[in-house]
Amino acid sequence: MREYILKFIEELKYEKNYSDLTVNGYLKDLDLFLEYINENNIKSFKDIEYQDIRLYINYLYNQKYNSKTISRHISSLRSFFKYLKVNNIIEDNPCSLVSNPKLDKKLPKYLNFEDTEKLLNAFDNNNYIGLRNSLILEMLYSTGMRVSEICNVKMSDISIYNKSITVTGKGNKERIVYFGSKCLNLLNEYLKKSYKKLNVNNSEYLFLSKTGKKINDREIRSIVDSASKIAGIELKISPHVLRHTFATHMLTDGADLRSVQELLGHENLSTTQIYTHLTDEKIRNVYLNAHPRARR
Repeated sequence: MREYILKFIEELKYEKNYSDLTVNGYLKDLDLFLEYINENNIKSFKDIEYQDIRLYINYLYNQKYNSKTISRHISSLRSFFKYLKVNNIIEDNPCSLVSNPKLDKKLPKYLNFEDTEKLLNAFDNNNYIGLRNSLILEMLYSTGMRVSEICNVKMSDISIYNKSITVTGKGNKERIVYFGSKCLNLLNEYLKKSYKKLNVNNSEYLFLSKTGKKINDREIRSIVDSASKIAGIELKISPHVLRHTFATHMLTDGADLRSVQELLGHENLSTTQIYTHLTDEKIRNVYLNAHPRARR
């Protein structure tokens, strides 16, 4: 049965252009499910019914998985069984009536303006690797791109004239993101001083490792982590925190929700609305600190 899982994984990776991190997550979830059904003597995906999925979810709860992790497992199963049905491997999707557990809404972490500046200026731009790292940080913050997206930026995707990048996001969907003058200056400097040294293999990609290969998400996470330590920022920083910071700062400075949705590549506006809780809280604090009646 695992051959079906591997074919599904190939589709996610090569046709839908999912990141390695996401693909590995699906594989891990589905392998756990396969282990469970093997232990319960289920010989084929065709034999799985709604009740089997419910029992598996109960099993996950008994294994002390939290609601967020269980929700991810359900989503993995739902996508996989949808794939099986579309490819006529099963007749009915046993996950079609399964709902995800209700999650506690956690506000995304983001940096204030002062810490953002510290982070973006952490590296020495006189060093060709430091210059590359500075550009990566600046581009993450300036564009709001996902780490997988920034890894896949090609030289042909960039318009210097428009200060824009054509991004291929989740599900192979294209969108345009923009960057400012600071990012443009760093980009030009990087292309002149660093790119020629790094691009020993005549690569089409913008960001390259020391060996000349396309940079990967693990390397970028390490760069962000190093910058955070150099800048002395206490908050645990990841590339996604810079994406959250981009969205929060945009909304705080007056951008409309629809525009931020487009720039982030969110399919649903509800995904973007989480950031309004952050900006609403800031407005509330301004009121409490500024209004005479509120201070008393």
